[in-house]
Amino acid sequence: MQPRNGKKRIRQTRPTVTAIPLIAISANPGLPMIDDREKKIILIVAALSSFLVPYTGSSITVALPAMAAQFNVDAVTLGWITSAYIISAAVFIVPFGRYADIIGRKKIFLVGLAIFTIASLCCALAPTEALLIAARFLQGVGGAMIFATSVAIITQVYGPGERGWALGITIATVYAGLSIGPFLGGILTDRFGWPAIFLVNVPLGLLTIALTLQGVRHEWADAAGERLDLYGAIIYGIMLFVFIYGMLLLPDPVGLVWIVAAIASGALFVWREKRTEHPLIDLSVFSDNRTFVFSNIAAMINYGATFGVGVLLSLYLQYIQGFSAESAGLILVAQPVIQVIFSPIAGRLSDRIEPRIVSTAGMAITGLGLFICIFITPATPVWVIVGSLMVMGLGYGLFSSPNTNAIMSSVENKHLAIASGMNATMRSVGQLLSMAIAMFCFAIFIGPETITPAVYPALMTSVTVAFVVFTVLCLAGVAASYVRGTIHSDDA
Repeated sequence: MQPRNGKKRIRQTRPTVTAIPLIAISANPGLPMIDDREKKIILIVAALSSFLVPYTGSSITVALPAMAAQFNVDAVTLGWITSAYIISAAVFIVPFGRYADIIGRKKIFLVGLAIFTIASLCCALAPTEALLIAARFLQGVGGAMIFATSVAIITQVYGPGERGWALGITIATVYAGLSIGPFLGGILTDRFGWPAIFLVNVPLGLLTIALTLQGVRHEWADAAGERLDLYGAIIYGIMLFVFIYGMLLLPDPVGLVWIVAAIASGALFVWREKRTEHPLIDLSVFSDNRTFVFSNIAAMINYGATFGVGVLLSLYLQYIQGFSAESAGLILVAQPVIQVIFSPIAGRLSDRIEPRIVSTAGMAITGLGLFICIFITPATPVWVIVGSLMVMGLGYGLFSSPNTNAIMSSVENKHLAIASGMNATMRSVGQLLSMAIAMFCFAIFIGPETITPAVYPALMTSVTVAFVVFTVLCLAGVAASYVRGTIHSDDA
């Protein structure tokens, strides 16, 4: 049926979205309209905050061997150092997005920056792996508050004609963090130790807080006066945590029990949301909106197929090929550098061409890069690794900005926070799926062993099998991306 591609609904809501930059925000009606200076500052603080998290995540990948040496932990525990952040981010993004609608997005954004900065300091000072994992979980809480609000604010301030460009700039800074992370993380780890990676976040976090306090005058609270569905938030958090924990426990059969419990929690959550006056997630957003649904599915699959690449190749380069952390980081830079270049271009392109076309092409190119990595061996030349990373970077750069543009443009203004929260949640769930695949391979082929030369062949097998799974997953993502609806009203 024609309405299921989202086209008619987009035509009806587009005038509301277009008018956003021209009105004073109702949460602070006494303030003047948003001018170009404030819009630029909003874009800057969104970009800075979007840099912090990926920088931290990508720099940690090259520091994992140093952490393993200091704490004497196995590969699965190293996976938890990465996954702890993603778990808390996934659990808290949607509740904080909804709470931001009620009390103000700028408030939640600032608190998130403060928590992330403090948690970074705690990570640097952590004396044990358990406390480091706990501090990473706290970082995820701050990251959830940041990403639940920043994209929604950008979408509300920038209209359809310039939204793809603004989102492209924001996502380009994500890739800049990914680019600088491995290289800078390698230098800091080799010369000052891995805690220095987290200390870099402290001045950057404080700078972003200061810019926000000084330059962003408006507040965004589209659901002011409504109540937060606390019980729904608790059920939602339990549902996601249980599901994610179950995935990370696989191949242990207990993991399946946790996943079944998550499905039951999901049914309870849907029942609750349909009966409460102020739901945590307005489920009507998903009704007859194929663009929104399949764009989110495509995002989850894309992150699921790509996030673990950095971890796998970092371990491969340092353990099997014998590179230093600094050299491995320099090699891994190849992917995000290409992403930085093509993300704004793809974002601008998606303002003129259907995001479905650009994103699907990007997903297919990403799959090609993953396919090449299936065939790497201990003797594979570095240029092959760099080439495959550049192919993945091109594909991911073409996919992400248009896909985010499609998600945020497929809903009404009142649902922007839900759209932003779901987009970020799909990113987190996809990242955890990717880590679960990597940890599953580690558990099957390496087991609870520290990584020594004796287990290098098993590590190589883990890397190969993981890339096979990632490639197959990416093919499914091509299909999900292609079947979404359209957002441009002038298309036939």
